[in-house]
Amino acid sequence: MLSFLRIIATATDASSGSMTTMLIMMVGLFAVMYFMVIRPENKKKKEQEALRNSLHKGDKITTIGGIMGKIVDIKDDKIILEIGEDQVRLEMQKWAVMTNHTAEKEKSKRAAEAKEAAQKAREEKIREKEAKKTEKDMR
Repeated sequence: MLSFLRIIATATDASSGSMTTMLIMMVGLFAVMYFMVIRPENKKKKEQEALRNSLHKGDKITTIGGIMGKIVDIKDDKIILEIGEDQVRLEMQKWAVMTNHTAEKEKSKRAAEAKEAAQKAREEKIREKEAKKTEKDMR
């Protein structure tokens, strides 16, 4: 009987250790899932929501169905698109907007301007260094 209780005690201690290990592995798995799946998905949703809230009249957009057009009017949760040369107008939900080409062009234009300004600043620093060097050489 005493040996039976020792076996049960030993088994309980071993299962307690494996239970802790299993719990740590479950928490680790959840952390990996959060950082690999849930967090990027939430970030993407926020970006799409910001895109939809920043729509203005005259923006050229593409919908999730592939329809390209220009926004003519914006209501609460709907937009009216003007499509093609025939000026066909479609009323769609805001959630159907996938990309805003007007905003992308402005963003790339700002990036190009920033790159150009950085290049000019680098060139100016190089000129200053050369001027200081020639001034030292003259002394």
